[in-house]
Amino acid sequence: MASNEPANQAPIDLVVVGQGYVGLPLAQAATAKGLTVVGLDRSQAVVDALNTGVSHIDDIADEALAAMLARGYTASTDASVQARAKAVVICVPTPLSESGGPDLAAVTSAAKSTGEYLMPGTLVVLESTTYPGTTEEVVAPILEQRGLKAGEDFHLAFSPERVDPGNPVYGIVNTPKVVGGLTPACTAAAAALYGRFVDTVVEAKGTREAEMAKLLENTYRHVNIALVNEMAVFCRELGVDLWDAIALARTKPFGYQAFYPGPGVGGHCIPIDPNYLSYKVRTLGYPFRFVELAQEINNRMPEYVVGRAMSRLNEQGLALSRSRVLLLGVTYKPDIADQRESPAEPVARRLIDAGAEVAYHDPHVSSWTVAGREVERVGELAVAKADLVILLTHHSEYTPEALPSGAPVLDTRGALRGADGVETL
Repeated sequence: MASNEPANQAPIDLVVVGQGYVGLPLAQAATAKGLTVVGLDRSQAVVDALNTGVSHIDDIADEALAAMLARGYTASTDASVQARAKAVVICVPTPLSESGGPDLAAVTSAAKSTGEYLMPGTLVVLESTTYPGTTEEVVAPILEQRGLKAGEDFHLAFSPERVDPGNPVYGIVNTPKVVGGLTPACTAAAAALYGRFVDTVVEAKGTREAEMAKLLENTYRHVNIALVNEMAVFCRELGVDLWDAIALARTKPFGYQAFYPGPGVGGHCIPIDPNYLSYKVRTLGYPFRFVELAQEINNRMPEYVVGRAMSRLNEQGLALSRSRVLLLGVTYKPDIADQRESPAEPVARRLIDAGAEVAYHDPHVSSWTVAGREVERVGELAVAKADLVILLTHHSEYTPEALPSGAPVLDTRGALRGADGVETL
């Protein structure tokens, strides 16, 4: 594989393994504070694009990437750069396997690569979300294969990523950074690294507590989203406006945090991370019932959306199998291009399986494939033809005035409440 490494052999403050939605913003934050940073990625196409100033993620505009490059950032596919690193941070994906358990293939691969070039005194930090015990039980033995001992010859820590793509307020620098080391010295080394470019560093008791913190954060959200999703189903039957009830509950200044129903859950965290915790609990011999129930409730929301769509069409005397349905927003959250685990995909798949003609509109997605089929993209929303419009992701462009005139709307996000022809979930 071709190397993109500069000719000089000076020490590198930080090598960030994985230049995606987590790794690239981390590299940006460190570069901006004067650290020498190399972004290591296995994709030659990604590396070539980054080194020519073309970003592939929403949170790093090309202009921001150009500023990084001007400050000395470079991307590389050459794993040997890690031999010159004072610190290596691993930010690779941790998806679910086909069986629903954790897939640590990318983590173990990255750890093997880091271990091959690991030098005494180096700090290695895992940021990839995983179950408690991974850093100590999986990563450490791999890094130690060449004879160096974690906690003695090199520092090892876990620091959960807290990247929220598209968040205009909180980024790497002003989001508190949790760090937990294999030993107190490892924790101190990790805190010193992140303290150079993050405002607040919070030290954990150890790696397992830091790993659990991430899963606790996302399991909390997963369970509460499931709660309001289930409430959305029966509130309709009771004739209760759930969005109004949530707005009222939010006026309580203590003891309540608002969560909102939707067509399902998406992104790289909530649909995935709680299953890592459930997996770990099952290894102890009993189920994690809260997580499993939340997963069941959230997974059935796309089916509920299609059922509601069918009811709205029936009110017009139309069958779903003879109707044209326009989906608005196919990313997993507003105003970004990230489609990871978006509930739009299972909604579209069910509509197609039921015989509906499906089209979509999304200002951030130029093409979209569902179950191997290219879905028609609508260009001019205001004049689009549809028997039913389903709002799945509330991009800021989707105002009542922007919608096709005359088409009934099923709003799964509560963003268009009160507009003519709109029903909420």
